[in-house]
Amino acid sequence: MTEFSGLELAQPLLRAISDEGYNTPTPIQAKAIPPLLDGRDLLGVAQTGTGKTAAFALPTLHHLTQDGSKLQPMKPRALILAPTRELAGQIGDSFRRYSRHMGLRSTVVFGGVSIRPQIKALAQGVHVLVATPGRLLDLMNQGKVRLDAVEIYILDEADRMLDMGFIRDVKKITAAVPRQRQTALFSATMPKSVQGLADGLLVDSVRVEVAPTATTAEKVSQRVLFVAKDKKRALLGELMADVDISRVLIFTRTKHGANRVAKHLGQIGVDADAIHGNKSQGARERALKGFRSGKLRALVATDIAARGIDVDGVTHVINFDLPNEPESYVHRIGRTARAGASGMAISFCDHEERAYLADIEKVIRQTVPVDEEHPFHLAQIVQGPGPAGKAPQRKRRPNRRRSQRPAARAA
Repeated sequence: MTEFSGLELAQPLLRAISDEGYNTPTPIQAKAIPPLLDGRDLLGVAQTGTGKTAAFALPTLHHLTQDGSKLQPMKPRALILAPTRELAGQIGDSFRRYSRHMGLRSTVVFGGVSIRPQIKALAQGVHVLVATPGRLLDLMNQGKVRLDAVEIYILDEADRMLDMGFIRDVKKITAAVPRQRQTALFSATMPKSVQGLADGLLVDSVRVEVAPTATTAEKVSQRVLFVAKDKKRALLGELMADVDISRVLIFTRTKHGANRVAKHLGQIGVDADAIHGNKSQGARERALKGFRSGKLRALVATDIAARGIDVDGVTHVINFDLPNEPESYVHRIGRTARAGASGMAISFCDHEERAYLADIEKVIRQTVPVDEEHPFHLAQIVQGPGPAGKAPQRKRRPNRRRSQRPAARAA
């Protein structure tokens, strides 16, 4: 088994890794770090929780410490793009921890907070800039950051970046980065859209993959509970009576649904909060802090808001609503059974969601066991999605002029 000491990383990095208590790299780290140290472009396919942040942070910091170039105001040398504020913040934290013995500066910029401290940090000069696309473009348009000195360019969670509508922003940012650079792109899934993006960004790249695109964590026990839509909250209350569900992440399909579930949990005496795109950055950070510390037993989230949440010790994931994209199910249940621990994923399924379950089972290549031992079991749902055998279609919204569309830069 390879150890970090055998990866030819700079000594200050090895010290920081040791400080964190790590000796052996995860599979994605062992596969990605050597080619990145060699300066190769890289396409990494890895789910959240596999250690991919260190897989690109460590070689990035190694390169920066080998070059004695002086800091230049407003000109970062490494740029990492992330789709959400939470993920950007976590990546920034990782860079700070790993560079603690190196004297390298990093900063994180994202929307939803004052831009002034971010402008000040950039004016002082940073080696590493972690950014969400919308806020980075704002800073570029104001002339507060220039990307012509970027040597290393990394896109994390590329699939979610595209899902959130950032493709145009990413292309504008990429056009401002020098052609002569090292580029890495990481994604949990590889739809054609992400492959197309990678083809346009990477040159003579290495592809590393630690698991099939849509496999689920082996240590996650899964079960599905068939229940009428109007009985879901009552069923959730029954489940929460189990003290073994000590730290649970609950997924809903909509922001309003997340609020309603969190409110219901509070009414039955469960400490809970919701996290979604309509929450202020401060409210999101407070909810995450409460969940990490154990003050909150439950965190209710939508898929986009939850992307990038990295919390150890999640005992259960509950899909209050099944996702209409099977890949989202894989992302969701991967929040538990991390770092060698076991975990449980429980999914509620009503009549309308039966076809979603069928799609999920095709993608994960297994049947999710049905739990009939609950007071709201609805046997007729077991039969399947109905004569048509098709998933219910999402309602189409009327076309709106571009000026009326919500900006994708909320992150």
